Amino acid sequence: MTPSPLNPMQLALAEAEAAFARGEVPVGAVIVDGTSGAVLAAAFNRTEANHDPSAHAEMLVIRSAARRLGSPRLVGCDLYVTLEPCAMCATAISFARIRRLYYGARDPKGGGVEHGARVFTHATCHHRPEVYGGIEEGRAGEMLKRFFQERR
Repeated sequence: MTPSPLNPMQLALAEAEAAFARGEVPVGAVIVDGTSGAVLAAAFNRTEANHDPSAHAEMLVIRSAARRLGSPRLVGCDLYVTLEPCAMCATAISFARIRRLYYGARDPKGGGVEHGARVFTHATCHHRPEVYGGIEEGRAGEMLKRFFQERR
């Protein structure tokens, strides 16, 4: 595992661009080892290609990193994602014990972290990561806006 020359959010945005090019909602995610900065996994939305409503970038990257580490818990790992995670993904983030969550665009309609379900605020939440929103928000939000405008 070697550190990437790009910062993790830049890699997540590149993943989102790849999703956009394939007709998927442009969301990308990257998991890094919080100590070394090494990229463990990267993914983008594949709900259409996989015919799977759970194939969000976050779910795919968590699965990949867990396989790579041989553990369902990603203690000490950080997740970078271009859009505020939905409730499903926020729950998976909690179960995976992600250390820090960095996300780009806020999602007032479908978010599950600072909007909507606010999964991490519930008393029954198993683990609460540190959360940092608005990272590259303009770029991430513009890509989503452009994607949906082109489909109208």
